[in-house]
Parts: sequence; C-alpha cells; structure tokens
Amino acid sequence: MKTAFVSTAATGILAIASLAADADPRVASWFTGGASRYARIYTDAAARTAGSSVTTWSNGSQTQAKPAYAGVQAVYSSADWVYLRTTGLGQHVMGPWQVGFPNLPANQHAFYRIPRNPVSPASKTLTGGGPIGYFVDGVAMFDSRDAFYWNGTTDTQGTGNWNRDAYVNEGATFDPALAHQQNTGTYHYHANPIALRHLLGDHVAFDNANRSYAEAAGPATHHSPILGWVRDGWPVYGPYGYASASNATGGIRRMVPGYVPRDGKNGTDNLAATGRNSLPAWATRLYGTVGSQTGPAVSGNFPLGRYMEDNAYLGDLGKTIGSDFDLDEQNGRWCVTPEFPDGVYAYFVAIDANGTPVFPYNIGRAFHGSPTGTDVSAISETVATHFLGGTNRPVVLGTPVRGAADSVVLTWTAVEGGTYTVERSSDLGAWQPIATGIAAVADGGTATVATVSNPALFHVGLTAVAAHDAVDAATGNTGGGGGGGMTGPVLASVAPTAGNRGTTVTLTLTLGANPPPADLQPKSAKLGAIVGTNLSRNGSQITARFAIPAGATPGAATPSVTFGGPPGMGDVTFSLANGFTIL
Repeated sequence: MKTAFVSTAATGILAIASLAADADPRVASWFTGGASRYARIYTDAAARTAGSSVTTWSNGSQTQAKPAYAGVQAVYSSADWVYLRTTGLGQHVMGPWQVGFPNLPANQHAFYRIPRNPVSPASKTLTGGGPIGYFVDGVAMFDSRDAFYWNGTTDTQGTGNWNRDAYVNEGATFDPALAHQQNTGTYHYHANPIALRHLLGDHVAFDNANRSYAEAAGPATHHSPILGWVRDGWPVYGPYGYASASNATGGIRRMVPGYVPRDGKNGTDNLAATGRNSLPAWATRLYGTVGSQTGPAVSGNFPLGRYMEDNAYLGDLGKTIGSDFDLDEQNGRWCVTPEFPDGVYAYFVAIDANGTPVFPYNIGRAFHGSPTGTDVSAISETVATHFLGGTNRPVVLGTPVRGAADSVVLTWTAVEGGTYTVERSSDLGAWQPIATGIAAVADGGTATVATVSNPALFHVGLTAVAAHDAVDAATGNTGGGGGGGMTGPVLASVAPTAGNRGTTVTLTLTLGANPPPADLQPKSAKLGAIVGTNLSRNGSQITARFAIPAGATPGAATPSVTFGGPPGMGDVTFSLANGFTIL
C-alpha cells in the first residue's frame, strides 16, 4: 500500500518512498511526467479530431488488451551502467497512423542498459536493426534505415550497399509525433522526435485544434534538451546548440548536418545524370568495396533520396566542419552543452531551416562510440534506484486547502487506475476512514473531507489498482492481478497473536533471516486478505494497522509483509503461516 501523511497544521509531507538522487544527466535526464498514466492512441483521424483516445486497442492480430503505463517505469544505475525499464509507449498520445498502416504499438516490457562511461574508438561500428538506444521518454530509437536494400534487381529486406532511407520511404506512415511501429509493436522514432521535444519544452509548437506539432516560429532562444541516449552512451540533443562548440555564451542556432544530396550541388556528383554507379566516400569507408557498387537509375520509382547512399558528406567535398557545417559523419560533435559544461560528444537531431527532418536524422550510419548498451533480463550487480513509475509511484500529498464549513481539500499524486482511501486522526493514534473508493483521475487524486478537529491529520493510501499490463510482466510481476514474485523467508514473530472481529489491531511483524536492506520500506502488509495501513519499519520490525471486519471469518490468518525485490526480479514476501487468530 502506497501511503502518505499530511497535517492541516503543517505543510510538511512524509512519504514512505526514498529514491537516490544523482546529478549525472545519464540518470537525471529521463522524462517521467506521464509514467503513472496509461499510454493512449488515436485509432483513426476522426478520433484524433475529436480528441478521443483509448487505452486498449486491437486490429484483430495485434492487441493491447489491458492498459499499460506510458514510457519510463524504472531507472537504476551502477558505476558503469544505467538501467532502464520501459513499456516503450509514448507519454504523448500516439497515432493515428496514415495510408492504411497496419501495425499498432504494444507494451515491449523492455529492460535495457546504457554505458555510463562511454568511449569512442577510431574504428566505428555500423548501426543495427531494432533499438539503437532509447529516447528519454522510454520510446525506442531506430537508425535511419527501413530494413530494405537494393540487391541488384529489386529492393529486398536486409542490408547492402544501397540501403533505403526510412524517413523518405516510410514517413507517410508516421503519426503526428513522427513515429510508427513494426510488426511486433515496437513504437519508435527514425527521425526528429517532435512530440517528445514538445513535452521537453524545445522549440516546438502544438496546434491543439489539429493535434499536430511543428517547429515554433522565430529563432530558438535556448539550447535543445537531451532527447535520448544511444547505446554507445552518448546523448542525442534536439536540433539547437551553441553557435560555438566550445563557448556557451556565443548564442543559439540550428546545427547544420554534414550531409547533402548528391544532386550536383555543393561539389557533389549528380546521380540523376551519372546514375548510381558508385557509393559515397563515407559509405566506402564503412562498407568497404564488397559487392556491387551499382544501384538503380534515378527515376520516378527510385527518386533521389530513396537510399541513404544518395547523400554525400561535406567533409569529403573540401568543406570544413565547424565553419561550413557543424556535425560529423555520425551526426554529432564534441562540444559544451548545458548538462556538460566541460564538454561531451553529442549527437543532434538534423532538420532543415523549415523544420523538415533531413539525413542522417538522429545518428549517422555508424556509432561514434562503442555500442555496448544492450537488452538485459535482470541486474546482477548492486545498483541505486532513481525512479519508479506506474503503480510504484509514491503517494505525495500536496498542501491542504481549507474549504467551507470546516472542510479541507486534499490532493495527492496518484496512479491511473488506482483507488485510494483517506483516513483522519487527531493524534496519529486512532485512524478513522472518512473517504474510501476514491478513483484516481489520470495521475492525480483529490477529496474534500471534514476536519472535525484542529489540527487534523490525514493519511492517504493506495488500496487497489485496476488490472493492467505491467512493464515487468515478462519477468514475473504481472501487476493488477498478482504475479510470480519470489517468496522470501518467514516472519520470525507476530505480536499480538490474536484480535477480535470488529476491532482495529496494530501488529508488530518481526522479519526473520535475510531481511531486505535496512533503508527499504515495505510495499504492503496483509493479514489474510485484510490490507494493512500505516506501515512503518524500524530495523527488523514492521508495524501495520489492520481493521478486522465485524463479519470476518474467525480462525487462523496468515500475516505477511511484501517488499520490492531486486531489479529484474519479483517482489519478496515474508509471512508466518497461521500466525494470527481472528477471534
């Protein structure tokens, strides 16, 4: 049970959750504003126009049968790694997808780690398929390809010397956020993540009438925020950076990427005239000279820009990075940023002066650093916990607002699908439920209650959560309906050992061998099916209050205390079978 306390005589807030703070942007930059709200989509253009989104969806073959919380659900770190758990679903409303695009997004139950101490070797590694990193809202980052290449006769699935550009070939299927999903439901960005940029306060305007995004009018006035982290450990920023790579006081402007079309301008060859008879120099450096260098002739069916290799790098054309353009072959530069005043290698989103995405979009064809980030199934080292979302969000009460006739308005942070109970006390001893079954509205809760005494003390607790598709369902914690969490050692003792029906008892539950870390607070306590409130921990002892219903069945009941387990594992429950008797 998530709980919090507040007094009408004070503004202090006591919450049971305590998370580790960290100033490292690799830990602190994750966007979690919507992490306790359900992910939503517009199913079609009419729904988008009406602003009518849904939290479950199906097209007959792809189904999100239960709501799933949006985006980032947990962030952990060690000295070497940052661990991310995410549903992969946007914290903005996703969809609709255009031109009959058949795929729908789904909870990916993703668990990923990104290196905390990146290195950049001289030899570069090509990007691969699937996630090459994650944006700070927990949405997957894909590279610039659409997984098709020219095999000498036709475009076919795979990788070759002439690789199709995803934005050019698939952009018509993107939603207003410029994202879509492949057939397993992985929602992802290939190019400018404009909806995320809007959430983060970058230079983006949102048209509420049309529910669409566009680059804001006028010049940008501040450096773009960190938008994501590539699997090599380097950040991706929006399109705006400091005019000087080494000076934060020299103004802000759009970063100019280092690639241009091979259209006969800027010193390039003209593929429309010569045909696709040779690869650009950057591709030859990465691919070598294996296989045919020839692609299809430029035509209406194979227009210039269809393939990534239709672009040339300005550094190969006598132009100078830092004066003629800003970004290197991997679409980044070494520079100072607000988060890294001493300098960092940073990728930047590539757009033109009109805000249209341009090649290479987020990252070039190769990683700048060593791409050691990868999926994980569990964490096998000691980590700090920095954020927990979804149903793990702590209840935090706002300052009470006095209402009419000795009433007070309480507000608190909540989880969508959660149900809450408000209790009142004058002395922190006896607590009286005064409002029950309060449903969260999105990720907030509110209730207007009578004070009766002054000062009045109020306690709010999460008592139930609607069935949902939890991010860690694939590793044992299914959420909303129990799960396969591991069972911990038994409780050593329970005191008192009996209580009467129709009364409230406070139990002291003593943990047995192998207790959780001393600073870890319990998630819940139960007496049989009765949910405990007012949980607190002092060393190996847990105290919890249980209101035994007058109609409860007399006889033996099992007290238990549940803690969150190690990252990547299920909860740990300490219990004492039949350790209490209901009289």
